[in-house]
Amino acid sequence: MKTKMNYLMLLLTTIIMVGCTNVDNTSSTDGETDSQEVTTVETNKNSEKEETITTVVDEPVAEETSTQSNDERFAGYELMEVDGGDLSGNRESNVVVDIGYGDREYWAFTNEYGQLVRVIADEIILQDDNSEPVLSSGRYYSDEAKVPGVERDDLDEGHIIADSLGGVSNAYNITPQDSTLNRHGDQAYMEDAIRKAGGATNFEAIITYPNTETQIPSHYKYTYTLKGNKIVDEFDNDNPDKVNESLGLTENKDSESESASSAANEGDISSVDTNGNGQVTIAEAKAAGFSMPITSDHWLYKYMRDNDNDGMVGE
Repeated sequence: MKTKMNYLMLLLTTIIMVGCTNVDNTSSTDGETDSQEVTTVETNKNSEKEETITTVVDEPVAEETSTQSNDERFAGYELMEVDGGDLSGNRESNVVVDIGYGDREYWAFTNEYGQLVRVIADEIILQDDNSEPVLSSGRYYSDEAKVPGVERDDLDEGHIIADSLGGVSNAYNITPQDSTLNRHGDQAYMEDAIRKAGGATNFEAIITYPNTETQIPSHYKYTYTLKGNKIVDEFDNDNPDKVNESLGLTENKDSESESASSAANEGDISSVDTNGNGQVTIAEAKAAGFSMPITSDHWLYKYMRDNDNDGMVGE
């Protein structure tokens, strides 16, 4: 009986020991499993983090930054798309329009009166007549927008960013500008400097007006960078020759005018077409000594623009 009791006690002890061992093993196994799961999660987190960094550094980041930048630039303005060759002279108020030809991004802003007041471009990219459909005149379009004021004989349809610098010809890039200023003055010098430099960066034009009723600017201020040098050009929308004359800075040009007129009377357009674009403005013809109007039977007529097709220019 005693022997049987000892046997039962030994069996019970063995069962209890086996049970404890299984519990310990199970706990140990569970602990290892938890540790392994944590390691796996950390590894996955690291992998995801590395993939995210790669995505951020890649192109999407540049696009997001650019979008945010434009959102800041365009705050308070409605983004609007206008065909580059639209001849309408009307502008919407408080809008921003891309006036760069092709893929260029040149942004033009209007105020509440529809006046063109600001143009910006991170980079000015020159016209490329080898890869772009440039006309024989050197322009993208055959004509420019008819902004109110350009009908005046002394005003040109002046580009803020010229065709040669990649600008289009709609009303958001055109202001009525003094013909001499546009063709031979500070505006022309600025455009020439940018062309010779192969382009420009950080371009900004600020255009001001004498009042809120007109679309004819009174003043221009251009800021841009050429080959690392910041340039600021500022000038009024006036005939620079007349301004210089009023300041006593010009010499007597009577002999030069007589010479030009003499050559022009013989059919030499080069002395009249001072910018060499193949067309003669009323201002250029007058400067060469011709009296208005120029009629259709005059040799100079074919080089001039007869807007109303009545056979007379400058009537």
